[in-house]
Amino acid sequence: MSAVLVVDDDAAIRTVVAQALRRAGHEVTVADSLAQLERALAIALPDVIVTDVILPDGDGIDHVRNVAARFPLLPIIVLSAQNTLTTAVRAAEVGAYEYLPKPFDLDVLTRAVTGALARGGMASEDDLHDADRALPLIGRSAAMQDVYRIIARVVSNDLTILISGESGTGKELVARAIHDLGPRGTAPFVAINMAAIPRELIEAELFGHERGAFTGAASRNAGRFEQASGGTLFLDEIGDMPMEAQTRLLRVLQSGEFTSVGGARTIRVDVRIVAATNRDLAAQVATGQFREDLFYRLNVVPIVLPPLRERRQDIALLARHFLDHAAAQGLPRRQLASDALTALGAHDWPGNVRELENLMRRLAVLSRDEVIGADAIRTMIGTPTAIDQAADIDIAHAVRALIERIARENPAALDDGTLYDRVIGEVERPLIETMLARHGQNQLRAARAMGINRNTLRKRLDTLGIAVADSRPNDAGRA
Repeated sequence: MSAVLVVDDDAAIRTVVAQALRRAGHEVTVADSLAQLERALAIALPDVIVTDVILPDGDGIDHVRNVAARFPLLPIIVLSAQNTLTTAVRAAEVGAYEYLPKPFDLDVLTRAVTGALARGGMASEDDLHDADRALPLIGRSAAMQDVYRIIARVVSNDLTILISGESGTGKELVARAIHDLGPRGTAPFVAINMAAIPRELIEAELFGHERGAFTGAASRNAGRFEQASGGTLFLDEIGDMPMEAQTRLLRVLQSGEFTSVGGARTIRVDVRIVAATNRDLAAQVATGQFREDLFYRLNVVPIVLPPLRERRQDIALLARHFLDHAAAQGLPRRQLASDALTALGAHDWPGNVRELENLMRRLAVLSRDEVIGADAIRTMIGTPTAIDQAADIDIAHAVRALIERIARENPAALDDGTLYDRVIGEVERPLIETMLARHGQNQLRAARAMGINRNTLRKRLDTLGIAVADSRPNDAGRA
């Protein structure tokens, strides 16, 4: 019979956990403080420790480091209601076998204890970074806890990672967190967006080019691989990479060597690869649009970011964070009323976290009230009821009503040669704004969805005076 020491200052949690573990056949000892934990260790060394983080006489994770240094093979499972990325990373840094955010499933905890007994513990590690540093990823939902746990386990190694998720879910922020928290954190983080580079220039961007390699190549340029040497190369929108470039990338990942465009010298660099996509790469492999061998080479550690509609409990936390961030940048300070939070929670967020951030910034600038209510939210994003009603409107009737309104407001406008542009603009504006929001303000993808090219879209944005909050193609938003 294995011995498990459960440390938690909440008597109810101690009782429930102890009962579950005893039913699973373990001998359980309980403690409510670090002092009691030490007294228990002095009497007998358990096979597994299950400990809370916040204890009356100290920080459980700091103490885990101490215990792991003395007993490097003793598995320790960390429980915490402080379920942030910081906590998950700290638990991994000090050598915890597993991190489980509260509330947790007792079956999951029981399986974790069984696994710890079967595999043994992890040796303690040196500090990677200050645990208290600010981190960009925000969320306490179960879906984000899974993401945090994966990040915590991969930051200290160089495994290739493939991050997938809809536009605006925060893929680049995850990549940056992995880089910043790992041993490469002081080296370069270089990002390249495959969807934003013309096909004929992708290889030169990745691998560099020599002088005279092509028209306009007046000097030698180092590619992104060289720029990222010693650090991390983030390949965003990898699903948009043309097949010929995929072949060359695969060779580089296999050998670690390449030559620049127009060059003969072999270049070797030490780079960690993190790729991201909003596409189903497995489906692209099935249709021949993406190399199967490259997919498996990239998909060593998959991280799937949930869309915001699947982590609605994080919306209020994110919204307040974005308002605070806007205020820190000099925008007016705003707060959210309770009915505003309800309205935010009812929206499906096709643009995900980036859409929410852009909305909060607009509200900070445009709202006249310090406390933002539900009406302001609905004005900006609409409600499901309003959308359903709009879908039932007869378009021809709406256009006639628009012409009648123009005639009432300015009868001369019917004969001054501007009527066509005004009516088309009334339809075109919501079309463009809706598609930009749906595609996370990414102009290239919005243009593709509407069947126009990006230059045409840019011209229409200028003509209609539509401001795009953030149209950088490689911005992955916040999470």
